[in-house]
Amino acid sequence: MAEPRVPGSRGSDLALPCGESVAIADLDMGMREFDCDCGERHALVMDVHPPSRFVPESLVEVLRETIEPTEGDEFDTLHLMGVVLEEFPEKVVAEDVAENSDVGYALVWATDFDARRLHEIVVELVVELMEHAVSHTDDDAASEFERQMHEFDVEAFVDQYRREREFERETDTPV
Repeated sequence: MAEPRVPGSRGSDLALPCGESVAIADLDMGMREFDCDCGERHALVMDVHPPSRFVPESLVEVLRETIEPTEGDEFDTLHLMGVVLEEFPEKVVAEDVAENSDVGYALVWATDFDARRLHEIVVELVVELMEHAVSHTDDDAASEFERQMHEFDVEAFVDQYRREREFERETDTPV
């Protein structure tokens, strides 16, 4: 038997990994994280956020050319967050809010991590995806990629990328 509900109440709260909840209506598309009643900051991602929030657009294009998702038309934020959710199922919650006409997005994810830590995790997971793809090529390419990854500093990359993509004007574009 269907449970009665107040119209517009479907998906009105998002249960967070910390045990608290937040009203979906309080989450706007410009938010990247928020202060929770639990005392922590939680990263927030919506399906309308481009993957270039985390990695350069040129890398997004490479991922789109090389990864054929089973769902969706092309590799995007949905797929990035799916990888994060798969790695950290207790630390990420996802909510389908497509029926909520008060918001401008269809999916929202909240994490137990703050936005910066989530950014590092996404970069680390993208590197793992790339490493897996390169492992199917010749040994020289795999060895060269592995050598370059030993020199790659995720924290330094995230610091620099976050500085460079800090938009100041509405005409700014992703790097």
